[in-house]
Amino acid sequence: MHSLEIRPTTAADLPFVTEIYEHAVRHGTATFELIPPDLAEMTRRFDALTDGGFPYFVALLEGRVVGYAYAGAYRPRPAYRFTVENSVYLQPAIHRQGIGLRLLQRLIAESEARGYRQMIAVIGDSANAGSIGVHTKCGFQMIGTHPNVGLKFGRWLDTVMMQLALGDGGTTLPTG
Repeated sequence: MHSLEIRPTTAADLPFVTEIYEHAVRHGTATFELIPPDLAEMTRRFDALTDGGFPYFVALLEGRVVGYAYAGAYRPRPAYRFTVENSVYLQPAIHRQGIGLRLLQRLIAESEARGYRQMIAVIGDSANAGSIGVHTKCGFQMIGTHPNVGLKFGRWLDTVMMQLALGDGGTTLPTG
């Protein structure tokens, strides 16, 4: 791996993040969005996540943003406050080089350090072997599949649910 850096995302990275996500929306089934959000919307989403204390990272290869990952609230109700949902997106040209794995590992470590106890992966398309494989390598367990819940590109798509306990997971109650 040449000069891979994973660091917290800044506002200056958001045009590249927006471009990566736009490609995923237009050409992939990892996200069920149908219309790519513009930079203003991606900035709003970034601000909401980082203002909420959630981790958000970019991967740079030779100084260029080639991927990103973040954790956000799994659900809005307060009882879910110790559970996050992760998202990882890469430029298509750098798939299968271990960058997604490194991003997810960093995101897991940071989420655990921030006191979260569970991480949920909602993987679009049960045929998304790359994402399922990366999550499995990081210790996620298969929870189940919701068949035919999304319609994109003229076909029904599943979502795959995977879960990872962080830190003590559900074995102890948080303090404070």
